[in-house]
Amino acid sequence: MNNLLQEEKRSTVLFLWLFFIVFFIYDMFYYYLFPRFPWYNNDTISSLWYYFMYVRYIVTVSLIPLSIYLVKNGRTEMVKYILLFTYVSINLVSDILYYKDSPETFSSGNFVEVVIILFSPIFVNRRFTTIASISITLKYILVGVFLQSLNVVFPVILIIVLSFIAYLLLHRFLKYIEALKQSYSEQMEGVVRGVIATLELKDPYTRGHSERVADYAMSLAKATGKFKKSELTSFYYACLLHDIGKANIPDSILAKNGRLTDEEYAIIKTHPVVGAEAIREVEGIADNLDVIYHHHERWDGKGYPDGLARENIPLSARITAVADAFDAMTSSRSYRPALPFKEAYKRILAGEGSQFDPQLINIFKQIYSEWVQISKKYSEARGGQINENPQAK
Repeated sequence: MNNLLQEEKRSTVLFLWLFFIVFFIYDMFYYYLFPRFPWYNNDTISSLWYYFMYVRYIVTVSLIPLSIYLVKNGRTEMVKYILLFTYVSINLVSDILYYKDSPETFSSGNFVEVVIILFSPIFVNRRFTTIASISITLKYILVGVFLQSLNVVFPVILIIVLSFIAYLLLHRFLKYIEALKQSYSEQMEGVVRGVIATLELKDPYTRGHSERVADYAMSLAKATGKFKKSELTSFYYACLLHDIGKANIPDSILAKNGRLTDEEYAIIKTHPVVGAEAIREVEGIADNLDVIYHHHERWDGKGYPDGLARENIPLSARITAVADAFDAMTSSRSYRPALPFKEAYKRILAGEGSQFDPQLINIFKQIYSEWVQISKKYSEARGGQINENPQAK
């Protein structure tokens, strides 16, 4: 996420440099040097236009400190839209005033607008490219209406052609980024599963636990409707690694047959902190550090490591807590056999308002059948039988 914000910031700064350099060079040539040529007639220009030009430059220059302020305060996304709408608006008024007394002399366009459209793909943002194309096209249509001139037809066609080129460039950028993301995702998943396999060598009773918890949690997260697709990928990897801190727990404690002592339980309770620290710098997972650090917190505040309660517990961790508890109950352990699904279902519901978020439990009731199918899928893949598959009533 931080990398994306940095790239947005770099793209915005580059766009600002391009815009202001081209804007002032173009204005200097078109409005001040070009009119000095002997064949140019200044008499057709409205006197009001000269006064408006002062306003135009004041407004444009004021965008520089405003843009710097927004970038420094993390509101970079707004800069390009403010720049676009301000420029198009003042240029609309400028063109109307410049040509209102001689609409037949209206020229074929503005080089600054060409720069805006052709460089809009650097933001890799379909919405901005679309808005830039539409707003500049609309500007020429309005100029044509005010001047009652058909000379705007050519610049409109030119803007449409340039917009098409910009979309082609943007499409290629997006495809390339999508391919990179897919490659990165596959590599990340391979690394994560390798780590899980190593962890399962320490505790064979947890074989498949991480994958099932991740699938249960993904099912519940999607059902909440509060996660973007891009967020779910990182969330899934974090769920796979939610117990990575157990790699630091002695085998004698993990595989102990019987009740843990207070000292042993205190060691077990360190695994969320150790696990979170282990992945703190891992790009693509660190954004969901809360999943690993807080998945043993309880709704009533009696969990660990921080004893958070209610909404103070991150939503991603609350979701993982339900998934983790359900799979722990329906999986065999060294100290007890797996519980039937129906019994685990009842115990999850019994934890509503104490161990688990009540709203998540309401959603869990609706998707419980999905969880049974997830467990069945893993059981069949390992050539086993699930212990029970009734629908809770």
